[in-house]
Amino acid sequence: MPNLFIPESFEPPIIFDSEHFHFRVLEEEVAELDFEAVMSSQKRLQGVFGPKSMWPKSNMTLEENIASLKVHKREFDSRDAFAYSVFNNSKKKCLGSVYIDPSQSSNYDCEVYLWIRDDNIFLDNELYQIVFNWLQEAWPFSKIAFPGRDILWEDWAIELNVV
Repeated sequence: MPNLFIPESFEPPIIFDSEHFHFRVLEEEVAELDFEAVMSSQKRLQGVFGPKSMWPKSNMTLEENIASLKVHKREFDSRDAFAYSVFNNSKKKCLGSVYIDPSQSSNYDCEVYLWIRDDNIFLDNELYQIVFNWLQEAWPFSKIAFPGRDILWEDWAIELNVV
């Protein structure tokens, strides 16, 4: 069965650059920098994937992070989902991540989750705006959901009929 998430003719970008950000595929090669960014903001990130999400757990190991990044890379390669590591423009500091997943709701083309590390939280809204615009302009999506951001978690639960 063909993948219905994105058209076969669409080539998802491997990198994307904006004024403050450099996106690259989330993969094992960025594991140490990604792990440092995640753990530097561990408490605030719990719930980024939903109010019951406990990711990242306080005792998460680098090895667990590497395993997770390998899954994200496989999903990217199979075109099932797309995860990007967000770096500063010097490409030396991991600032966060962006996850583009097929929507669980038939009312949206995709659902997107993103986060930025605590010491760069002032860039959070800019990251959201950049991702929103990028997805509308460069990707084959017209209906984009940002659960927990532009859709309240309670409303998302209703959307998914899980209440």
